[in-house]
Amino acid sequence: MTPAARLSAAIEVLTEIEAKKRPAPDALREWGQTHRFAGSGDRSAIGSLLFDALRRRASSAYLMGAETPRAILLGALRLARNLSVDDISKLADGARFAPEPLSDDERKRLETGSLAKAPPHIAGDYPEWLDTHLAQSFGEERWQEGMALASRAPLDLRVNTLKFNRDKVTKELSHLEAVATRWSPDGLRIELSPDGKQPPVTSEPSFIQGEFEVQDEGSQLASVFAGAKSGEQVLDLCAGAGGKTLALAAQMQNKGQLFAYDSDLRRLAPIHERLTRAGARNIQVRSPRKKLDVLADLEGTIDLVLLDAPCTGTGVWRRHPDAKWRIRPGALEIRHREQTALLDQAVRFVKPGGRIVYITCSILDAENGAQIRAFRERNAGFEIVPPSEVVNALGENAMIFARAAKLSDEGIQMTPRRTGTDGFFVSVLKRN
Repeated sequence: MTPAARLSAAIEVLTEIEAKKRPAPDALREWGQTHRFAGSGDRSAIGSLLFDALRRRASSAYLMGAETPRAILLGALRLARNLSVDDISKLADGARFAPEPLSDDERKRLETGSLAKAPPHIAGDYPEWLDTHLAQSFGEERWQEGMALASRAPLDLRVNTLKFNRDKVTKELSHLEAVATRWSPDGLRIELSPDGKQPPVTSEPSFIQGEFEVQDEGSQLASVFAGAKSGEQVLDLCAGAGGKTLALAAQMQNKGQLFAYDSDLRRLAPIHERLTRAGARNIQVRSPRKKLDVLADLEGTIDLVLLDAPCTGTGVWRRHPDAKWRIRPGALEIRHREQTALLDQAVRFVKPGGRIVYITCSILDAENGAQIRAFRERNAGFEIVPPSEVVNALGENAMIFARAAKLSDEGIQMTPRRTGTDGFFVSVLKRN
């Protein structure tokens, strides 16, 4: 397919998404199934165009003065890819399989349009109803935080220190130009090509041998801040596919006991293969069973409960840009109730002197600081470990990181703009 045909296809897929409110991955997959002539490179390029458009959906529509899929794609070529008007007109020239030529109005807007007077939710590319929530978190800087969340995310990897060290894996991935992450002691970062295409790292021999996992640097840091130690009893209460479970096992050097649990058996399914590949031997997976409390024997015995709580996912908009346009106020209310229930559940397992590490991939205070403040009101026997102490886990980088991140009385907020990571929140609560 030509670049112009790929642009036409992206407009077609976005039209489907807008009309039927479908998740972007589903619409892309269906398009590929009905257009067998498109190769893997074509599908990847179309997906990259689509996700760039979704990242900059609001600002592109504002720039172009229209909310049509065509306008959004054209605006994104200017805002996300910084293409000139001449370059855009070469893609939209009306040739076979290409979009129709630019109108005079489209050309003028691409040449002279500006976001200088756009309201925060437009400049920051997020739903208007979230503006009040983001103002609570970031004040006048909220549109800048939104802009950073509307950029592409790099590809981050966590080296599995149970088997290998970062220098060795860096050399093995030198052909991908992998470099050490800024903050995480075990992280590697691969910057993406201009079209946003990701290299197939899970096909690398070093991945198959368990040398690394794909994991954002912010997620890696959340595990570092948890401070799991060799010999401890640790419960990952929302383990999911096991990303943070594996990171904790490496911190513990396979010593002690790590229990991985999730209330949804389907989310746990990938963890078994990942444990084998990583060589993690101190992990016991506890699968949910109807009417059976599979965690009853852990009550009051745990040194560390990791609670990677379900949330709105506002901190990972770079990776799931369509999700930010599908989120509704009711979802925040549901997640808030779930988080409250899980925090109260975690109390059951923590022994005196033990701790709860509360993590979200959210940038909303309602899910982060406000949850911790409410928890403290319900549980006077817990104290918040000062975030300035928690970041000391980064050693010589602690002071620089503390200045970069947003530290509050309740915890640590990472964002793409501040720390170059996804938007993660971490709070450490210690039982008296």
